[in-house]
Amino acid sequence: MSDLLKNIDARTKLAGTNKLEILMFSLGKDARSNREETFGINVFKVREVMRIPEITRAPEMPASVEGMVSLRGSLVPVIDLAKYIGIETDTKPDIMIVTEYNGQTQGFLVRAVDNILRLDWSAMRVPPAMLMAEMGGLVTAITELSDGRLVMMMDVEKVLSETSRYDESVFKNVQPLGRERTVFFVDDSSVARNQISRTLDAMQVKYISAINGRQAWAELSRMADSAESTHELLRDRLHVILTDVEMPEMDGYMLTRKIKSDKRFEGITVLMHSSLSSSSNKQLGKAVGVDEYVAKFEPQRLAQTLARLLA
Repeated sequence: MSDLLKNIDARTKLAGTNKLEILMFSLGKDARSNREETFGINVFKVREVMRIPEITRAPEMPASVEGMVSLRGSLVPVIDLAKYIGIETDTKPDIMIVTEYNGQTQGFLVRAVDNILRLDWSAMRVPPAMLMAEMGGLVTAITELSDGRLVMMMDVEKVLSETSRYDESVFKNVQPLGRERTVFFVDDSSVARNQISRTLDAMQVKYISAINGRQAWAELSRMADSAESTHELLRDRLHVILTDVEMPEMDGYMLTRKIKSDKRFEGITVLMHSSLSSSSNKQLGKAVGVDEYVAKFEPQRLAQTLARLLA
């Protein structure tokens, strides 16, 4: 299984090409539908794949949190994804996918891992509304394989947000900006969009949003055309563009490259807001023209960064 994750550094060349690689996995056959669905997670978020080590049970944990394991001296929470989603299966998980994002490490228990699929973000589609409702917003993108199987991209940020204790008081400590400014933000995660909106509301900053890079580019282009038609500079109307990295149809790297290569957006800061918080991912952002980088799910830090940029 370690062969699946070799040469991760070589994959950094994907930045700005609108391509990604996902590790496919299954959670077992659902007794209700008699189907075994295929899910995916961005390889950039995977640290290792291993047999399940001994798990130490912990009290007062959410039902889907199996407990903790010790990995090289660090205690890592372990989440049973089948239990989290609500899949009723007789098969037990055999594999733990160790993930690292948002500056945190966690283990996901799965039935089996498949292989690594390399594809273009344009092949990842926004899920149908019915599927999004059924999965509670857990699936952010979907693609079809040549054998007819559907691969559902899982919003692991949502899993982390809902299985860890989050301090709601953090929004109360966000200070109003005190001047009129507008932010455009784009993110495919409903959890992330909600937290960004709450942060901007607390700052009393106006905002426009989109759910993926392609939609964002269409809206930004429309705004740029509108400014040109009235002989105005777009930077007088729009002050910061906040973008996620992983998004169906067009990722944040490609979106940033388009923005930075278009003179109509001169003077507008692009702030990358991602759970891919490693130094290598920050370098990828800089390579396509990102001005600054801030990790997800840290409203206070996001507010501080935006306050400085908007001032």
